[in-house]
This record gives sequence, structure tokens and C-alpha cells, in this order.
Amino acid sequence: MRLDSFAAYEAAYAESVNNPEKFWGDIAKTFHWKQPFTKVCEWDFTTPDVKWFSDGVLNITENILDRHLAENGNRTAILWEPNDPADERQSFTYRELHGEVCRVANGLKAQGIGKGDRVVLYMPMVPELLFAVLACARIGAIHSVVFAGFSAQALADRIQDAGAVAVLTADEVRRGAKRIPLKSVVDDALHQCDSVRTVWMFPSTGASVDWTAGRDVRWADAIKGMATHCPAEAMAAEDPLFILYTSGSTGKPKGVVHSHGGYMVYTTYSFVNVFQYDANAGDVFWCTADIGWITGHSYLSYGPLLAGATQVMFEGVPTYPDVDRFWAACAHHGVTHFYTAPTAIRALMAHGDEPVQRHDLSRLKVLGTVGEPINDEAWHWYHRVVGREQCPVVDTFWQTETGGIMLSGLGGLSPMKPGHAGLPLPGIQPVLLTADGEEITETGVEGHLCFKHPWPSIIRTTYGDHERCRQTYFAAHPGHYFTGDGAKRDADGMIRVIGRVDDVINVSGHRFGTAEIEEAINQANNVVESAVVGFPHEIKGQGICAFVVGTDAIDAAVAEEASESVVSAIGRVARPDRILVVPGLPKTRSGKIMRRILRKIAEGRSSELGDVSTLLNPEVVPQLVAAFEG
Repeated sequence: MRLDSFAAYEAAYAESVNNPEKFWGDIAKTFHWKQPFTKVCEWDFTTPDVKWFSDGVLNITENILDRHLAENGNRTAILWEPNDPADERQSFTYRELHGEVCRVANGLKAQGIGKGDRVVLYMPMVPELLFAVLACARIGAIHSVVFAGFSAQALADRIQDAGAVAVLTADEVRRGAKRIPLKSVVDDALHQCDSVRTVWMFPSTGASVDWTAGRDVRWADAIKGMATHCPAEAMAAEDPLFILYTSGSTGKPKGVVHSHGGYMVYTTYSFVNVFQYDANAGDVFWCTADIGWITGHSYLSYGPLLAGATQVMFEGVPTYPDVDRFWAACAHHGVTHFYTAPTAIRALMAHGDEPVQRHDLSRLKVLGTVGEPINDEAWHWYHRVVGREQCPVVDTFWQTETGGIMLSGLGGLSPMKPGHAGLPLPGIQPVLLTADGEEITETGVEGHLCFKHPWPSIIRTTYGDHERCRQTYFAAHPGHYFTGDGAKRDADGMIRVIGRVDDVINVSGHRFGTAEIEEAINQANNVVESAVVGFPHEIKGQGICAFVVGTDAIDAAVAEEASESVVSAIGRVARPDRILVVPGLPKTRSGKIMRRILRKIAEGRSSELGDVSTLLNPEVVPQLVAAFEG
């Protein structure tokens, strides 16, 4: 399954395009199936209707747990790194993980939860969250993880949309020096949710909580006396595995649905190849993402465990108790493969090289980035300082809806180019289209990034609203899945993702990707981070407004540096009309900048921002409005 050379990649890619059914069928046969499949792929992007291995029967957790027990039951599966490094770390072998998952699964069954029921998980990054995710899959329940920090209303919206019968939560979540209540948020949310019968509460901090008799169950009581063996429910390959909600352009979250069979095959294949992970070489993988978003699903909960990996699971934040926390944990656990977001890299880069250099990172083999395009400056720092220029950087492009990595280098096998996600994985067939649907074959020309053939982990539907799935991803360019992103391809076939199509700014007939301008601004000495949006301009059509987070330098100096950096990198036509030096940028829980909010502020529509409580840092929004109006 793991490719071992660039020539092997080229051969695999050619086969995946010329004979996708044989290519994916052969890979899928390496897994354990309760009933082997005879059909590989049936698809229609018009409806849309995509099925993989549709007559096969399996349980994904048998491939995560049972399959590894005979030979690798004593291999460490999880190394849990707590929020506070002074607290006790925990580790679980595959055999221990199997037992814990089965205990939770049996506890859920004892509460009357079973196949097809939806279960919402609103928990800290503690091992019990992972146990619960896999326990749901074990019994055929559909899990929906909601990031522990969303507001009661956001949680209620997701519970209602899913029709969840149970919520699994904790008393509090520890995030750095903060403690944030969870159980009380659940209690508030459930005033609106009649479908929930059961609430499990895990004592993460031991804080006192309100209690609803007959509904609330203590975690320890729920699994007390439960057997460490639970038969795995037989699941059709196309049965839903989970629902994960992602923000939509309308503000109403979309419940992205992934299924058992295809998701299993693709997350495993993409994991071992992108990261060139070798379970038998003592490799230790660390994806810093929270399970509340797709990266924590595909490259923590599922892909690595399907591949028999040893991995770190992290409860905390990268700057607590000090800015070297990531690097200290990498050294302690002997991490070989490290996967994090450009947002984190830029934030840590601002603290200089020394916090990295004080730790032994000599075991690192591969570095990865996820969540947004990484700017050149951060890429070079990551490669030079963290990777000692010895580690390839895989700049991965993918989405909640794609289920797995689509464009990326493959460890050290593929060419690297800063700012470019790179080449498509085998089975992935990208195409750049004009707004009118014409294919772009020239290099260096921006187009809509689409895919013309399904892959196993493609979105199946948006929960309860299939028409929304069609309209959002398949209607704009018939016969294609449309990512919503713009991209360019260079002469070597390397793809650079520019950003959302609606983040392209047309200034006097010149089109600029926001990422392009942001990259130029971020090169200024006293700039930490930036976000650029367009706003109506009576002469130019659209003007450019830049929100810039600076260092401790004088704001006017930061703004001047940012402006000159754009002129130097792109030209005067791209010089921002307004540069606002601000204390922070509004971000989602997964670290993405919420440009929709910035766009409304820049358009003078601050009264239309709506509920911002689900942001990672909602307190920054009124400060941005004040900066704009001041």
C-alpha cells in the first residue's frame, strides 16, 4: 500500500486513472470484510449519487482494533499528552484500546443506543473522547463530534439537525490556563432538544455540575461492569459512519456525511503515503488537531489507527505553559511525523528560533501542514528551524467534504515547492475550470479547482438535505465536484491553491487572490498575520482592506511596512486601500480565519454579523469593528 519511490507514485497514479476500479478494489481487499464486495464504484455527479464497495459488509473498528491484536496487540496506539505537562500522561496499547472501546460500546448499548442512532460528542481531547468515537462505530451508531467550545446555541443546532438521542460530554475542558464549562452548556442546549434521552458526563476536572435525574449518567457508572469484548456490528460499506458539521456560506452548518467503507480505505491509503509512515520502524505520528474537526477524524481517530500507528493525542494548546510546548512534547515522545496548521506555525514563528532549538527534534522525518495554504515565510521557517532542512514538508490540501488529503507531496518522494500543495494523490483527478466551465490547460492561469472522478472518501450527502449537497458541490460545474477554491498549476503540474473563489478581489479589472496579498503582507518584518478582503469601491469596483496583526511596533509603522511589502511583491495596483492594525483575527475552532466576518466589517455591515459566539476568539470582533470605525 505504501509507495516507495516517485516512479512508484507515477505508476500508481497512471493505474488509478486508467483503471480506477482495479486500483481501489485491490487496495480495499487488503482490509477485513465480513462480506467481500463485488462492486467497486458506482457514481453519478448529477444527482449526486456515489457508492464505493456497496455490496461489501464490514465494521471499521475491526480493521482498527481486532485486526492488529494478534501480532501487534502490545504496540502502543495512543500516547496521551495532557493539557498540563505536570499531569500524568497516559498510554494505551492496541489491546488496551480495544478493551476500552468495547466497554464504552457495551455501555452505550445498555442505554438502548444502537445502529443508526446519532450520538453527539462534546468533549475535551481526553482518551475517553476517542474511545467514544470508536465505540459508536463499533455498534453502528453515527457519531457527530462538536468542538468543545461551541456555544449552547451552536450545539443545539447540531443536535437538532442530527436528531441525536445521546450527548457525551464532560464537566469542563482544560485549554491552557483556562477551564471552560461543558456540562452547563449541554444543559442549556438541551432546553431546545427533545430527541436527547441520555447524557454521559466524564469528570475531566472534577468540577461540580447540575444534574438531571433520569437523563444524566456519570461516565464511570455507564461503563461499570461492562465487558471488554463487544461484537462489531455488521455495517454495509455505504452506511453512514459520522456526521461532521462545517460552516456554510449561509451561516447554517452543513452536516457532512461520510460512510464506513470508502472512508476507511482512503484515510488509510492517504495517511501511509502522504506521511510515508512505517509502523514497523518505530515511527510516532502527531496530528495536533482536535477531533472536533475533520483532520482529527481522518488523521487521528481513523487513518493512523487503521494503519497500526503509534500516535500522540494532545489535550492542550501550543503555547501553554510555554511557547515551546509543541517542541517539548515532540522531544519527549520521540515524534517522527508532525502535522499542524499554518496558523500555529506563524504564531510560534513569532517567538523566534530558540524555543525550538532548545529541544532535540532529531527524530523528525516528515512535517505536515493542514487547514489553509501556508505562506512562503512560514514554510521556510518550518522547514529550516523545525525540520533542520532535513524533513520534507507536505502542504496538504483537502476538505471536510473530501474526507482525506487530495493534493500533497508524499513524504520525501515528491518534489516540494513552497506555497504549492503539489501533486494529486493516486485516484485524485483535479481539473481547473473557468467560471463558464471550460477546462484550463495553460500553466499559471487561475481556475476553479474541481475533481472529475470520485474517490472513496468523497462526501455522500449533507445530512437531511441532499439537495443542499448537490447545489453546494456539484451544481456549479456539472459533472465535477467543485471545491469552491481557486488554484493555479505550474509547468511541473504542481498545484497552488489560492483560496476561496469568493475571496478573489477584482481591482480595476485585475484579479488578486487574497492569499497572494496576505503572503506579501506577511513578509513584512513587523507583521505576525494578516487577512485581506474586498469591499465595494466607487472607482475601482473593489478595494482591498487588510486586517493586520502586528508585533509590538507602532501601528503606523506596521501598516506602512505592510503596504510597501505588497507594492514590492505584487505592484502598486494591489496596494491595500485600508490597512487596519488589529489585536487578532476572528477564527473558527479549527484555526481558519472567518473572512466572512471581516468582509462584512469592511463593507460597513457590522450590524449584520450575527452570532459570533462559536468563534475561537469572539472577543476580538468588537475590537475589529472599533478599528474599522475609528
